[in-house]
Amino acid sequence: MPELPEVETLRRQLAPALAGKRIERLEVLDPKWGSPIAGSELAGLIEGRTIENLERRGKYLIFDLGDELYLICHLRMTGNFLYDAEPGVAYQRARFELEGGHTLRFTDPRRFGTAEVIVGGSALDEYFAGRLGIEPFSGALDGAALKAMAAGKRTSIKAFLLDQRAVAGIGNIYADEALFRAEVHPLREAGRLKPAQYELLATTIQDALQAGLDAGGATIDDFRHADGLYGSFQDEFLVHRRAGEPCPRCGNEVEKIVVVGRGTYLCGRCQPRPRGTTRRRATRRASRSGLQR
Repeated sequence: MPELPEVETLRRQLAPALAGKRIERLEVLDPKWGSPIAGSELAGLIEGRTIENLERRGKYLIFDLGDELYLICHLRMTGNFLYDAEPGVAYQRARFELEGGHTLRFTDPRRFGTAEVIVGGSALDEYFAGRLGIEPFSGALDGAALKAMAAGKRTSIKAFLLDQRAVAGIGNIYADEALFRAEVHPLREAGRLKPAQYELLATTIQDALQAGLDAGGATIDDFRHADGLYGSFQDEFLVHRRAGEPCPRCGNEVEKIVVVGRGTYLCGRCQPRPRGTTRRRATRRASRSGLQR
């Protein structure tokens, strides 16, 4: 699914094009997009508004419509915003008609993406307070912060990283890439890393996310840029989706396991399995932990 680098890539592309443009019409083509608010009600709230800014929190895009009115959108697994795309583009769920004849289309083959209107800056902060943890590039992410958040947690470190209430914006791709860089096995208990490992992991999280940003995100299935082009980080994966290929560090074969229901890629030599755990038992224990995505 689109993770922080993909969502931030879209934000950086769209923000200059959208800033200052009035929304002349919103056509909600799929009532599920803004549910439980009806499409006509959602349109009535934002039509005539000017997009003052486009921001991001975690994996959410936030349209600042002035007077503390916000439209927040989550792309989920397959959502995309396309700017001035061809009218016949597939899987359209919403279409914004903007001043100057421009259009912004939300497409989503699997229909998991969502939109919601929030009124008031304090309400926006409250909305995210229970859903999102540290922003990786905010300056708050370091080894001490990771250690404090993971203290006492017996869930796997992979599950911990996927929980948006810990570090916002990390998904399956960047968790695998960060853990490989830190030489930490995905099934290691989150609360039992060494201080130096937390410190290194904080750095490798940022390194993996920055590499994704530099490459314009990763396109595995559906992610596209606002102009319809694809990201290229998938060509730079170190282990993710590389099962059976040689580890770029030691040459050992990259393997695939399942953690919290997600395909997980690692090098068993560079990321040694925790002592006293079997693959089946550790995977089952990790899968019982709840995630906020």
